[in-house]
Order: sequence, then C-alpha cells, then structure tokens
Amino acid sequence: MARRRMIYEGKAKILYEGPEPGTLVQYFKDDTSAGDGAKKDVIEGKGVLNNRLSEYFMNGLNSIGVPTHFIRRLNMREQLVRSCEIIPLEVVVRNVAAGSISKRLGIDEGTPLPRPIIEFYYKDDALHDPMVSEEHITAFGWASQQDLDDIVALALRVNDFMSGTMLAVGIKLVDFKIEIGRIYDGDYMRLLVADEISPDSCRLWDIATGQKLDKDVFRRDLGSLSDAYSEVARRLGVLPPANAGKTGPKLVH
Repeated sequence: MARRRMIYEGKAKILYEGPEPGTLVQYFKDDTSAGDGAKKDVIEGKGVLNNRLSEYFMNGLNSIGVPTHFIRRLNMREQLVRSCEIIPLEVVVRNVAAGSISKRLGIDEGTPLPRPIIEFYYKDDALHDPMVSEEHITAFGWASQQDLDDIVALALRVNDFMSGTMLAVGIKLVDFKIEIGRIYDGDYMRLLVADEISPDSCRLWDIATGQKLDKDVFRRDLGSLSDAYSEVARRLGVLPPANAGKTGPKLVH
C-alpha cells in the first residue's frame, strides 16, 4: 500500500497514518534492542515473524471476546490497527520468576509463582520504565481505579489464553508485557489490548528442555534470535513460507 505520514517510530515498530479515519498502519522493523537500547542489532526477518505472531495472538484474543486494536494484517510487515489513546503503562503478568523479579526479590529463576502476579511500569525511556504502584497510577491520573480493575481483568484473560495456547505446543509462558489503549465512541470509553504480542514481549521456555525462545536469547547471547522466534512460529503453524517475497530462476520443463 502507499506509504502514509509517519505518526511515531519506536525501537521495533513504526506507526503510519491509516487509510481510514481512526486507523493506523503498524510496521514491524527488524531492529532489536535490550537494556534500554544499550545493546542493538538488526535481525533479518524478525519483523515478519513478529507481525505474523502478533496477528495470530490478537486474532485469538478477538475470537474469545478480549478486545484488541488489531483489525487485519496488510502484508508481511504491516497490519491495520485501531487508533487509540495508549495508557502510559506497561502491564506485566508473571507466572514464573525470571528477569527483574528474580533480581529484586532474590527468587531463583524458574520458580513457579503462587499465582499470576501483575506489575505496572511507567512508560518513560528516560526514566528506564520504573515500576509503579496502583497508588501512583491513580494519584497521577494515568488511569482511574475502575480502569485498573478492568486492566487487571483483561491481563488475566490474556494470560489464560496465552498460557493455554503455548502449553498446547510445548512452551511455557513465563511472563509477558502488554499495553492497553482507550477508544472513545461519543461519551462511551472502553479499553483494549494494543501494541503487539510477540516473543519480543513474552518470555517463552520450551517445557521439556527449558530452552529460551524469546528476546532473552538476544539479551544473554544464547544463540540465534531468528531461530528462536522461527521455532515459536513453526510450532504455532504461522511460519511464513521460507521463500516468501523471493524470486529466482524457474525450472523449465
């Protein structure tokens, strides 16, 4: 489709003006980063995989009545999404101790948590996305108490869906991050899952071996990030054809 006016560029995606009012085109880049951008690289094909995987997860959530901003995939790297007001929070759901919670609380990585734990982080790169409490969120007006109740309910439904989906293909959903947006219809406001759901925003471990199939492969120099993401896509049945978008000599009979 014709390129439109760029609205926003982040570390891994670009948002463009959509073809209809109230829509955006979300473009997935091959760029990857860790440690607030301290470590960067370009992983060929990562944007294609994340576009397909996010489409798969968002469609699954829509099908069970969890509202998302996703409308449809446009091509290998772009999808059409609803324009929404993003609440400035990262919502993290943890099922197993890993990453920052292990460091903060001294819990061995891999320890199952007694129940899913939801954490909130204020979206601000300059401040390194600090963890915040519900008291901070309501006091500073980022979201109301009713919003928070609805966000927790949405996050737990996403967790149920994602956990079951990954378990069915032999993958443990350790934790994940989502963002929540607001859309307005006159005086009526509702919340929906926005941004993306992909191995960039989840921790995924092979149930049998513990092999990491997420961005920790890049963070911790554990091998090929492309291979890890491709394995997730392969198990879910959404891996694009190996030669998609490529042309070459044709066999003449």
